[in-house]
Amino acid sequence: MKLARRYLISGRVQGVGYRYFAERCARELGICGYVLNRPDGSVEVYAIGDQHRLEAFKKRLAQGPPSARVKRVDEIEEAVDERYTDFTIESSW
Repeated sequence: MKLARRYLISGRVQGVGYRYFAERCARELGICGYVLNRPDGSVEVYAIGDQHRLEAFKKRLAQGPPSARVKRVDEIEEAVDERYTDFTIESSW
């Protein structure tokens, strides 16, 4: 069963390769959606997958790449947007 979640990641998560890290993890887990930098310095991730894959993805997002310092990952339930059939890095501004 497909589920969708929006994750808002805060901490030192911009300028450290976080979006590329999230993209790689999503592709490894078979997650669809996107990642983008937000103007407030956080990173937003929209993810579609089954419960098990989303849980594994959230754990990886909370860890982040070696140069990141993740302070918080907020999770919001979302509707599944069927337009996303892959995982992409989107520009935000």
